[in-house]
Amino acid sequence: MTIATINTMQAVIGWPQMVLIAVVVLLLFGGKKIPELMKGLGKGMKEFKNATKAEEEEDLDKLEK
Repeated sequence: MTIATINTMQAVIGWPQMVLIAVVVLLLFGGKKIPELMKGLGKGMKEFKNATKAEEEEDLDKLEK
């Protein structure tokens, strides 16, 4: 095994780490705030996706002219 392979294997997040992260987030924000945070995150991702899509369309229009 090469060093790059070993470093890649160490960087993978498994189920135990994800559970630990979820517990920490639950403790920090509480059960009532998490849905609000996820809603805000979803809106932000949607806006980012729409902005990148609009930018791509704008670039295509410039190339066609």
